[in-house]
Amino acid sequence: MTRPDILVVRNEGTTGWGAAARELIATFERAGASVASVGTGPTPHVRTFMLTDLAQARAARDAATRAIAEHKPRAIVYCSITSALLWPAPGAIWLDTLCAENRPGRHGVWQRVAERRRVEHAPLLLVMSPRSLAPLNGRRHADSVLVPVPVERSGPVAERDIVAITYAGDPAKKRLDHILDAWARARRPDEALVVAGVDGLPRTDGVEAVGRLAPDAYRSLLRRARAFVAAPTREDYGIAPLEALADGCRLVTTPSPGPYPARDLARTLDPRLVTDDLATAVRTALDDPTPDYAEQALELLAPFTHAAVDRTVAERVLPRLVPR
Repeated sequence: MTRPDILVVRNEGTTGWGAAARELIATFERAGASVASVGTGPTPHVRTFMLTDLAQARAARDAATRAIAEHKPRAIVYCSITSALLWPAPGAIWLDTLCAENRPGRHGVWQRVAERRRVEHAPLLLVMSPRSLAPLNGRRHADSVLVPVPVERSGPVAERDIVAITYAGDPAKKRLDHILDAWARARRPDEALVVAGVDGLPRTDGVEAVGRLAPDAYRSLLRRARAFVAAPTREDYGIAPLEALADGCRLVTTPSPGPYPARDLARTLDPRLVTDDLATAVRTALDDPTPDYAEQALELLAPFTHAAVDRTVAERVLPRLVPR
């Protein structure tokens, strides 16, 4: 059996991390690396963040242990900080945020301690956002390289016949109730908000629920929408707002905490649309849009393209992990 250059340990605890890991594997392969991968598989649903992280960390440790023995990789990449907390061997860590930020107080008693050791002793940190390591507050950590999940325009621009759209895969975390309340105050009688990503939404005036869609069908709606509305409790990465920007939507969002790169891009594009006054921002996006918003968004998203990420991995990541 050929010894692979990279073993990618996939965190399958969330759909987002599963999709992100597939992107990373494809990026390594386009850069000429041989890749083996192993997933954590489903983990039990438990009541607290501490136990959830423990279950996922144990699953990652067990999966990595077996894969290391089988493949004997030259380097390891753990997808998510949780996957690395109980690692059986040091490896690079691809992370969106840290437990120091999203596991405050009792929710992260053991995770924050383990995390500090991991980010210091990893051979390399691959961060999705320039803000990913900000919670360390200057503490020592391994060298880092910006490696976002690639995001690009999904197809030709269509007629913008959808007034506004939002994605509510997790209605509580995405604060769907807050978005619907703001929309009810902002909308005009002939306007509707399309809500994607959640089934069983009750019928409401001015709201069109389309449920869970295949990625291509969902992205086709983004290409038709004038505005994308977001109000997450916090956002570690936020692929949906980035996709909305890539497909030409004006991003209206609360200034939610977390690395949340789309928030910073939206602030650069039109700071009026990043505010807790969501209803006013919606009307501003629809009635007084910034000229050339979509074109400027694509320029700001240049570091997120497949070509840019591929170049970073080929030039700055692989030489560090697998020296020739």
